[in-house]
Amino acid sequence: MATLKALVVDDASFVRDLIKRTVRNRFPVIEITEAPNGKKAQFLMTKTSFDLVLCDWEMPEMSGLELLRWMRQQERLKKCPFIMITSRGDKTHVIEAVQEGVSEYLGKPFSPDGLSKKIIKVMGRKLNAAMTSSGKSMDGPADAFKESAALLTQQRPAAADKPVEKDSAASRVRAVAAVRFADATLRSVVKDITLNEIRVIAKRDQDFPGILDQAVVDIEVSDGEVARLNGYVHQLQAVDKRQDTDFVSLVVRFVDEDPQKMEDLSRFIARFRAG
Repeated sequence: MATLKALVVDDASFVRDLIKRTVRNRFPVIEITEAPNGKKAQFLMTKTSFDLVLCDWEMPEMSGLELLRWMRQQERLKKCPFIMITSRGDKTHVIEAVQEGVSEYLGKPFSPDGLSKKIIKVMGRKLNAAMTSSGKSMDGPADAFKESAALLTQQRPAAADKPVEKDSAASRVRAVAAVRFADATLRSVVKDITLNEIRVIAKRDQDFPGILDQAVVDIEVSDGEVARLNGYVHQLQAVDKRQDTDFVSLVVRFVDEDPQKMEDLSRFIARFRAG
């Protein structure tokens, strides 16, 4: 029976589902409540006490940083563990979150193990006591969702530093993209892109994710400005109809609902189509 309560806040339902699945599998003593943005989370926290908040940074209506700042101004929420889960991994954003009182910082894409370690770190004895009293082990069952995706993961040598070279298989590609997943970064070039998904081509001598794995796509929307789009791997296939093909096609479906990200994506698509 659940004895602790956690609030999962993210505008992407796919990401919320990944977090919920991991928490429920690894820590069955934690009851999950979810919110699609900071405003909804703020309302829920005025009605219910939570032992942990797992929150995205970039969301419509109220960002994760704004929610964190509000929480630290509330007497009863000052010490509530807050894990920021975001694709913003640069030093300045980490420092900003730390200054506002974040308990831990976890970059997207994340693995079930990575998330679990952060939860154990911030909840400590409270979580251990709840698990022990329920007769549960802190080494809970493997995440079934991640486990099934791992069956389709292709193991390759370390990622190449250069983007895919143009040849007959990739002659129509006009932009570079970095696809980040839990354990590596895939260097690729864009074959096609819409507001819902991106198709990229990458050399097969890299580490590839598995079907349904989380992914963050980094694309340059203007000079020096990079958009980070959250999604999941929808499709993997060989570019050529032969076993020794040099290129692999990968489709990532986007899950963000943030208007700013959609605007950034629209700008990139316009530039891509005009290229």
